[in-house]
Amino acid sequence: MWPLGRRRWTRGLELMRVHDDSLRGCFPSMAGTCTLVHARGLGIGVGLVIGLLLTVANVLVSDAAPPPHTKEFPITVNATALNPPTWWHVPGVTPMIMTMDPETTEALRTTESRELKLKPGTYRFGTFTFDFPFVVTLEGVLDFAPSLDQCVSGRGTQTLTIRCTQMQPYVGPPDY
Repeated sequence: MWPLGRRRWTRGLELMRVHDDSLRGCFPSMAGTCTLVHARGLGIGVGLVIGLLLTVANVLVSDAAPPPHTKEFPITVNATALNPPTWWHVPGVTPMIMTMDPETTEALRTTESRELKLKPGTYRFGTFTFDFPFVVTLEGVLDFAPSLDQCVSGRGTQTLTIRCTQMQPYVGPPDY
């Protein structure tokens, strides 16, 4: 053990022993390994500067725009051309029509257009008789398979318009 008040250099820090009791300020599990010292020198200043820089960087990043995949876009679903009128859903976004009673839930009807807030990603539009996938791109516009063009329009826009009650040819994988 080095004497009280004596200075010693360790890894660029100047240390000075400030108390003689080896257990003062230490946890019992640290008995024999703890020495209360007062650090002086550049190490503390460097640590403070690094901490300040990290804090400033964190503030600047938090004020930045959110990542594009987290932004919600207003996508209008217009299925008013479907006859006879029915219910529709976008799983994970609107109430499910297959597992709930559409009469007693807030299931969406094809008699009116509805605006949904959707993040970029892949979704499915579905009724009781058909469903198909569509994509909301990072730019907030719609995309879907070209084979759906006879019944679906709105590629490159924010309005998905459905005109057919059944999709022919069926673009999904076989059901078997």
